[in-house]
Amino acid sequence: MRDYVVFSDVSKYYQMGQMVIKAIDHINFSIAKGEFCIIVGPSGAGKTTVLNMLGGMDTCTEGTISVDGTVISGFSSKELTTYRRYDVVFQFYNLVQNLTALENVELASQICRDPLDAATAVREVGLEDRMDNFPSQLSGGEQQRISIARALAKNPKLLLCDEPTGALDYVTGKSILKLLQDTCRQKGVTVVVITHNSALTPMADHVIHIKNGTVAHEEYNNNPTPVESIEW
Repeated sequence: MRDYVVFSDVSKYYQMGQMVIKAIDHINFSIAKGEFCIIVGPSGAGKTTVLNMLGGMDTCTEGTISVDGTVISGFSSKELTTYRRYDVVFQFYNLVQNLTALENVELASQICRDPLDAATAVREVGLEDRMDNFPSQLSGGEQQRISIARALAKNPKLLLCDEPTGALDYVTGKSILKLLQDTCRQKGVTVVVITHNSALTPMADHVIHIKNGTVAHEEYNNNPTPVESIEW
């Protein structure tokens, strides 16, 4: 598999008065196309900063970030907007409360080049009987599934997930992770999940351990564990 995401000597510094905070300090890693990658580390390690820079929500101070052979770290704000709209999607939990589940998914499909059918995306996450329900009528897990359907409807090349099981119970969390793993395997989408829960790492093809803004170590699983077999 070829490299799809490449971070080369990337740093992110914040100026706080006289102090310089190093959120990310000269990190290097690559993620292959179609890979299920987990970035794991304790709270404050820099995981979300990495995800935000990869998703075009933040910029790096030094170094280069490339996605699919294009250096995105030098993009203008307009170019970043285009990148976020067409190439990458964050699996955000927040749904529009006065739209039905189906309408929430349709909203995403209206702003991309080659969308999937919204109803098909809802069916793929197993909620075809909840299409006409509003978010307030859905459980937390169902809302999370709709947010993933919304992401899938954009037909993204890159799917970014920040603690996707954080607000969910164990059984629902497992079903969401299985959905993400299946999406990666069946659709060839490159999926990047950040988590503090190291028990999830056996399900990934590639695990990047981040500590104090640096890559502590990486590991590869030639035979990733099915989500159903993981306990935490």
